[in-house]
Amino acid sequence: MNKLAWILAAWFALGAAPALGEDAAPLPGIAWEELDESQQEILSGQKEAWSTLPPGRQQAMAEGAERWLSMDSAQRANAQERWKKWRKLSPEQRKRLRERWRRFNELPPAQKDALRDSFRRYQSLSEEQRKALRERWHGMTPEERQRAIQRRQQRMPTTTRPAPSSPPPARRPSG
Repeated sequence: MNKLAWILAAWFALGAAPALGEDAAPLPGIAWEELDESQQEILSGQKEAWSTLPPGRQQAMAEGAERWLSMDSAQRANAQERWKKWRKLSPEQRKRLRERWRRFNELPPAQKDALRDSFRRYQSLSEEQRKALRERWHGMTPEERQRAIQRRQQRMPTTTRPAPSSPPPARRPSG
């Protein structure tokens, strides 16, 4: 399988799979000939096996090819880098990330926006600041972590606060 087909398969695993819940109606398959020329070129490594792929996988890969075509070179490089990192993860790490992705997708839009905002603020910190923050978090007891989460939730607008029984947001792996 060529590099691009692997990237598209990863997009399916990370993005499309959670959207294809058990209650969703089965997606129709796509005949190879129904793909446009640019999609066929991107997915050329899949041509021989295309008819044997599950319909949902065909749909996801066709959509992934469209997304790939809409990306600029920086976005493509970023996607390739993420794919390399994904392939280095253990099956258990991949499982945890899929679970976090599933939980994130179940959140109301306001909570998703609040988490994205928090992540952007975290990303804007220097590497030293991020390291200090991670060390401080890892040095906390479970009770201290819970109090920190509660303080953070109290500072959130009411519309973005998670329900009291919901688990805390997923942490990114340190590194």
